[in-house]
Amino acid sequence: MTASPLEPIDRAILRELTVDGRCSFTDLAERVGLSVSAVHQRVRRLEARGVLKGYAAVLDGEQIGLPLTAFISLTPIDPAAPDDYPQRLEHLTQIEACYSVAGDASYVVKVRVAGPTALEELLRQIRELAHVSTRTTVVLSTPYEDRPPGL
Repeated sequence: MTASPLEPIDRAILRELTVDGRCSFTDLAERVGLSVSAVHQRVRRLEARGVLKGYAAVLDGEQIGLPLTAFISLTPIDPAAPDDYPQRLEHLTQIEACYSVAGDASYVVKVRVAGPTALEELLRQIRELAHVSTRTTVVLSTPYEDRPPGL
């Protein structure tokens, strides 16, 4: 089923919310040129459709003691094994995101940890729990991240 296209005013609302997800309905209405009640109704409709999936605080990894970010590619050791890696690993809180990918690897996970020793321990856990081989890319710096889509 294909999602219905977004109206220009809905795109404007989404653009504003990606810049400031905490702005009030009054501010949002002013920015997009609608009444507060019209904006409120449109936001609720976007939420109900699943276009707006939620609102979240963005944390600074350095400030919370998790300065090391890495991407870990997971490749099955046995290609006939069940494809249940996300379920096997979902309890590992160091995994911030899990992506099913095309190519040699089946999945790529994004992790945040306290340092190299913690990364090494996490890799051991992943290999043991999922029965996969891993390839790790450590992030040296992040010029930008979580950019809003071009609406």
